[in-house]
Amino acid sequence: MAVAHRIYAEALFGAAKDAGRLAQVHEALSDFAAAAAELPELRAVLRNPQLEPSAKGTILADVSGDEEPLFGRFLQVVAEKGRAGELEEIAKEFERLMAREERRLTVELTTARELTDDEAQDIVAQIEKAAGRKVEATRSVDPGLVGGIVLQAGSYRVDASVRGRLERLRQELVRR
Repeated sequence: MAVAHRIYAEALFGAAKDAGRLAQVHEALSDFAAAAAELPELRAVLRNPQLEPSAKGTILADVSGDEEPLFGRFLQVVAEKGRAGELEEIAKEFERLMAREERRLTVELTTARELTDDEAQDIVAQIEKAAGRKVEATRSVDPGLVGGIVLQAGSYRVDASVRGRLERLRQELVRR
């Protein structure tokens, strides 16, 4: 991650927290990032190096409206500093800061077959109990796992799949 993304995200996070507007700023930034992801035209304009920062600032002011003034001022600063094209990355870093603030853990559950909602809730409950944190889980299916589960939380990975066990056994046999 670029240092600039972290600096801008931390600055916005700190200002929003100090102002008691963290939830509102988070919502505004999340909405903006979702709009930028869905509208390639907006992303192209923000990343266009030939467009003046003041023009980008005007566009950002129009897009953000005036519902959250702190966020609007942040967008103006980002545009003035020539960082408008990096707003999606800043939003990702801000989301990471929010997860840390809320003691929320994001995990990806990968299984060999589709889990029922009850099975997924049971697994999430076990992770929450072990981690002592609220867990948000995304689910995916990889039939190549054969069975079991792979949990990914940031850089931490737990591979309890049949494929993983077979690979570890193969490596152990090769070493001997």
